[in-house]
Amino acid sequence: MPAAAPDATDRAAPPAPGSLTAALRRPGAAVRWARAAYGAPGRPGRPTTPEELRWLYTAWLGAFLLKMLGSSWDVSWHFRWLRDDLAPPHLLNTAGTAVVVALVVVHSHTGLGVDRRALRLMQWGTATFLVAVPVDIVNHRINGLDITSWSPSHALLYLGTAIMLAGAIRGWWLYAAPGRLRDLVHAGLWLFFVENVLFPNQHQEYGVLSLQAYEAGRTTAEPQLLDFAVAQGQTPTTFMLPVPDWVHPAWLLCAGVLSLVVARRVVGLRWTATTLAAAYLGYRGLMWLGLVGLDFPPSVLPLVLLVGALGVDTAVTLRTPGWLAGPLVAAAVYGAGAVQSALGLLPPWDWGRPAVLGTGVAFAALWAVVDAVAGSSWLAAWARPVEPGRGTPAGVTPEGAPTR
Repeated sequence: MPAAAPDATDRAAPPAPGSLTAALRRPGAAVRWARAAYGAPGRPGRPTTPEELRWLYTAWLGAFLLKMLGSSWDVSWHFRWLRDDLAPPHLLNTAGTAVVVALVVVHSHTGLGVDRRALRLMQWGTATFLVAVPVDIVNHRINGLDITSWSPSHALLYLGTAIMLAGAIRGWWLYAAPGRLRDLVHAGLWLFFVENVLFPNQHQEYGVLSLQAYEAGRTTAEPQLLDFAVAQGQTPTTFMLPVPDWVHPAWLLCAGVLSLVVARRVVGLRWTATTLAAAYLGYRGLMWLGLVGLDFPPSVLPLVLLVGALGVDTAVTLRTPGWLAGPLVAAAVYGAGAVQSALGLLPPWDWGRPAVLGTGVAFAALWAVVDAVAGSSWLAAWARPVEPGRGTPAGVTPEGAPTR
């Protein structure tokens, strides 16, 4: 976007730190700059300098990195030990949430780096997440173990995270200047979004190996965890693979790959979906090495996601409509899934015709909906910033990332 004129409320301040190292080297100057930059109240759309924007969204990346590391560790933790509200993975995730809350407070107070819609998404997402935390704790108190990632209280946590991420993605998309930095941060935010969407499937990806280890007499779970599950009337199978076999491929396609479709269209770079899928799988691989090295249970990796991502990038580049591309990409994912399953590297999939055809049709229909929304006047209107903190001259259309 064009550089904004300085706000009348801006005050003289020390120069912004050029890096985190520089800020740590001179913390006093960094605090004075932050106080001057973020201390004055304002409304959404208030003019924001590139330095202010960069520091805000670097903090967003750091917050979601903490949350992602904590949640990834948490899944493996729950396949070894009983749940503990103050377990280290929970504390790591809580640290990320605390940074998110602080950022939402700053955005709400200053109006910097967001328009009204981005701010509302951040606020509603954070509120949903914070409501879900005590709901989840009460759920565990009532239902005991409830290890499954698919419980309603956990769904609220995913939903809140997705909404707040949508707000951060919108804010950065609207106000970051075009260039490499904009693309990298945009891709980073979308990576966190895709990881959050795919997170529930990790239950089956850990469960399949944990069940194999249990049946082979070398369980990776502590005896107290298995004893507690038995006391609740659960068998090892229902404990480790608690949802039907059609769920994993259906969620992979209709949620995971679909989010890659949206990311590809919003970011607009040719290999966006493939890059995000490769980055996600690379992250999962590094976490696998780290967790297994610390003697935590392993998981399988959904390598089939990369096949779906390649199909998405190819289809969008060739402008293939979703109703046609959807079944083709779904067929490719199921074909790759057959190979990975034959190698014993996937959770159980339902290969029955109703499940496979139903998932393919649903994915194609959802992709067609994305196409329809992308070309709608509603989206064009929604994409324009709502900036009570700065008037937009009549007839001026704010710049944004391409939608294709």
